[in-house]
Amino acid sequence: MRRWLAFILLLVALPSLAAAPPHNADGFRLAVPPYRFEFPRDHASHPSYQIEWWYYTGHLEAEDRRFGFEMTFFRIGLPRLRAESRSAWAARDLIFLHLGLTDESGRRFLSHDVAHRASLSIAGADSTRYRVWLEPSEARLDGDGSTHRLKGVAPEFALDLTLEPLKPPVIHGRDGVSQKTEGAGNASHYYSLSRLGVRGSVRLGEDTLAVKGLAWMDHEFASNRLAATHQGWDWFSIQLEDGRELMLYQLRRADGAIEPLSHGTLIERDGLSRALPREAFRIEATGSWTSPRTSARYPMGWVITVPSEALRLTLTPTVEDQELVARSMGGIVYWEGSVRVRGTSRGARIEGLGYTELTGYTGRAPY
Repeated sequence: MRRWLAFILLLVALPSLAAAPPHNADGFRLAVPPYRFEFPRDHASHPSYQIEWWYYTGHLEAEDRRFGFEMTFFRIGLPRLRAESRSAWAARDLIFLHLGLTDESGRRFLSHDVAHRASLSIAGADSTRYRVWLEPSEARLDGDGSTHRLKGVAPEFALDLTLEPLKPPVIHGRDGVSQKTEGAGNASHYYSLSRLGVRGSVRLGEDTLAVKGLAWMDHEFASNRLAATHQGWDWFSIQLEDGRELMLYQLRRADGAIEPLSHGTLIERDGLSRALPREAFRIEATGSWTSPRTSARYPMGWVITVPSEALRLTLTPTVEDQELVARSMGGIVYWEGSVRVRGTSRGARIEGLGYTELTGYTGRAPY
């Protein structure tokens, strides 16, 4: 009788065991389909995944100056310590903050990065509501469930911004999963707020300037890293003056080829989006720039074409030197830069704003 009862219990348990999501070697959940996003819930942290970032870029205008900005929080899970201690001082996650300010009018780039373990009230990422912080900086959602607030503090500059989404979130990929390379879990859950109205202030030195403009927000969470066969990526976000947006990225393999699963998304004026597979667009570099600090040689300037839209865009960096050396991440280097966009759409002239991220030009990509 006991054996028969145990057999019945095993049969009952099998469906739930089969449905359990796969995990990596450290016990973190892998990004596999299907995943159903819910907002504002999914703006918050996802501690069951090992790697997560909240990434804001944008363009700001003061009375007589123009700026680009980056503000990114990273959360990296530390599984062994997660299980070892219940102490408030235990390091369950590491929180990193990267800040970048491109003074387009002054032709200079300022950056700052810092890291701390997620413990006590110094740093953390809330999983019950959207707030990620590393004192005195933070990104959070207001009580209305829609308005984003950014406070970024660096020695040479600071940001205090309010961001209002002008479109709903856009989910990249298929079935809630952005597949990076072949294989289950070699993917992320990835969405964007592709057009946010911004108002607030920028402190630069002793000057505090009222600013307004447009921003882009990415949130991505996963538990995998790039394979050893891959070198890095080139990522582009574009906000066109006609109300459309474009996100594209290409993963570069170590042998120089482009990963076939690289892809993009075109967001229409009404917020509807369409996936763009690798064969639906082309990215061509028009020049290069060599960093005087790291000797990394980056592509610098691009022509992007989307034949199905008769779209041809030229991207020009507002400042060539927008390289960030993240000492808090062990000296990881990447180029994160403000660009201006000009081109044609179905034969008509069009302009826009954009941001470009280039990784892996001094070695492997950071994650």
